[in-house]
Amino acid sequence: MPIYEYVCMECESHFEELVRNGEAVSCPDCEASNVRKQFSVFATHGTAEQPSFGGPASGGCCGGSCGCGH
Repeated sequence: MPIYEYVCMECESHFEELVRNGEAVSCPDCEASNVRKQFSVFATHGTAEQPSFGGPASGGCCGGSCGCGH
């Protein structure tokens, strides 16, 4: 069973969830079912620059990287 990263489109909470096939995911904070799977970036060690993936320098959900339209 894979672990996926999600963002809640209602409260903007970011969370990880262990998901079985066909299982519905809801936000652990507000229980909304309007959630989106996130693109995962693996953690690295060192001082190398991290990729920005073409988004603004601030990144994050409100930077538009989650597809929420903000």
